[in-house]
Amino acid sequence: MTRPMPGGRRRVDVVLDPAFVTGLDELSLPALRARRREAEQEEADLSYLRRMLHGRMDIVRAEMARRLPDGDEGSLVSSLTEILTDPSRGTHGLGRHITVEPTRVDERQRAVEKVVADADISDVEALDDAGLERAMSTLAAHEAEVSETRRAVQVVMDQLSGELTTRYRDGSASVDALLADPGA
Repeated sequence: MTRPMPGGRRRVDVVLDPAFVTGLDELSLPALRARRREAEQEEADLSYLRRMLHGRMDIVRAEMARRLPDGDEGSLVSSLTEILTDPSRGTHGLGRHITVEPTRVDERQRAVEKVVADADISDVEALDDAGLERAMSTLAAHEAEVSETRRAVQVVMDQLSGELTTRYRDGSASVDALLADPGA
């Protein structure tokens, strides 16, 4: 789903190619910022995909809990809003402030729909307990893959940010110039 392919042309492949962070000190400031934006955009897209997978996993968990002897006897559908907005389920991110919106929402939506179709969980209420366990296992495996890729992209972002910080610290880049031309 999101596993990077060496030499691939997708943004994730480019961002995670070791050449993307080689020779950062030799890049112009606009080129360095452009790479940072590319990595940030990929991280935002991966975060969106993770949130979609977590939502599906929350639905499967809720169905599993509903089936317990002391579980809620109500309909899963009538509880969806509560399931997907329940703050007790915790946050799933690393707390990074994201300054961009996901760009490939349709592509990411299709990726999750493919996982859901593969896991045969479009109707969790119709699955038996073993089917729910398989669905959760499949979703968790995909979520782990996305999370691993996202962490790798965050390492790249940290390298790019570190180079930017170094330039601001040593005076080779200026905040005044950035404020004068924020698109630079």
